[in-house]
Amino acid sequence: MNTVLILSGGVGSRVNSDIPKQYIDINGHMMISRCIEAVLKCSHIDCIHITAAKDWQEAIKADAKELIGDDFLRRFRGFSVPGENRQLSIYNGLKDIASYSSDDDIVIVHDAARPLVSEKLLTECIEACEEHDGVMPALPMKDTVYMSENGKTISSLLERSKIYAGQAPEAFRLGMYLRAIEALLPEKILKINGSSEPAIMYGMDIAIIKGDEGNFKITTDNDLKRYKDLIEKQRN
Repeated sequence: MNTVLILSGGVGSRVNSDIPKQYIDINGHMMISRCIEAVLKCSHIDCIHITAAKDWQEAIKADAKELIGDDFLRRFRGFSVPGENRQLSIYNGLKDIASYSSDDDIVIVHDAARPLVSEKLLTECIEACEEHDGVMPALPMKDTVYMSENGKTISSLLERSKIYAGQAPEAFRLGMYLRAIEALLPEKILKINGSSEPAIMYGMDIAIIKGDEGNFKITTDNDLKRYKDLIEKQRN
C-alpha cells in the first residue's frame, strides 16, 4: 500500500497572512485542498493521511470534499496532530499510519505548501522506492556554493557538481523509516530539518531521482504570488 502523509502543521511565518499559508483561499479553495487534489491524481496512491492542528481538521475535510468529492472520502484515512517540529509531526503521522499498514508499505512524505506536485514525480518516487529503502527528489545546484564557518567570510568552496537541493515528496519503507526516527528520540529529533536525514543517519539506502522545478515550496509572499498567478493562468 502506498500512503501519502501530507504535513499541514506549520504556521508559515514568512508569508504575510493572518492564517497559516496552507489554509489561504486560492480561487475558492484552500491551498491544502489544491495539494490533496494534485496528490490524488496519481493512481498509484492508495490513501492519504494528514497531520494538522485539531482546529483546522473539520475545515480541511469540508473543503477537500467540496473540491474533490467522493475520491477524497474514499482515499482519506485520517488526521494526526502536529509535533513540536516537522520531524515529530512526521513521527506522529507514521505511528497512526502504521496502525493500518505493514512494515514494507511505502509512505510518501509531502508538504501541503507544495501544491504543484505532479503525478509523474509521485510515480517516480514510488517506483524508485520499490528498489531502495527510500528516495528523495533533488535538483542540482545552479550557483557556486561556498562554506562559511562564521557567516562573514568564506571558509571553503564546495564542489557544486556534488551538491543537490532536496525536495518533497520523499518516499520510504514505513517500518524501517519509523525505526530510524525512533532511534533519534527524544532529543536528537529536535535538530532534524529534512525528512531524509533520519533515514540517512540510520544507514538506509536512499536513492536520488530528478526533482521538478515546478514543484516549488510556497515559503514567502513572492512564492505565494507566483502560485496564485499560475492558478489564474490555468483557470483562464
